Amino acid sequence: MEQTALRPKPMPGGEPGGGTEPGTARRPHAARRRGRRLRAALFGLLVGTVLVLSGVGLGTVGATVIGMSKLADLQRQAQASPSATAHPSPSSPTAPASPAPAAATLGLEAVDAYKAGALVVGVHVPGPGYAAGLVRGDVLLAFGRTRIDSAADLARAVARARPGVGITLTVRHRSGGYQQLTAIPGVVT
Repeated sequence: MEQTALRPKPMPGGEPGGGTEPGTARRPHAARRRGRRLRAALFGLLVGTVLVLSGVGLGTVGATVIGMSKLADLQRQAQASPSATAHPSPSSPTAPASPAPAAATLGLEAVDAYKAGALVVGVHVPGPGYAAGLVRGDVLLAFGRTRIDSAADLARAVARARPGVGITLTVRHRSGGYQQLTAIPGVVT
């Protein structure tokens, strides 16, 4: 019996006589695609490098740290106010310097939500927001009786709060459910 050799079928578009080597078919658009991918990757690397070198974290772009701006204001006030002189003159009695009022903080970072409210993007552990049960992705809708429409509204409401006094927060969770939590704002030291 005579055995026949098995031959592979020619590829569609290929010459049956073996005019081209297999695997050398031209793909005219592949080089352009590779070039675009390489350009996009290099651009992303460049942007990431610039952000890292400038000290901007990708997650903190546009975030408002609730309560920390008050800390910076207090530090500026302390540097700007003249301290008591080392040798006060006997003719001018100096009153003891009154401490600045304590500022309240919730220990969270928030940005403006898509609709109304302040979207929580970070919760400091440990902190008053964490102790109350706030998690990343929650949207704060009310701080006590104050309606919250943006992160700036939340920052103003927290600044007016008294540290150590419980406050009710109305929260919309990522799942869509609503909940009221009780938080006790802390003191910025």
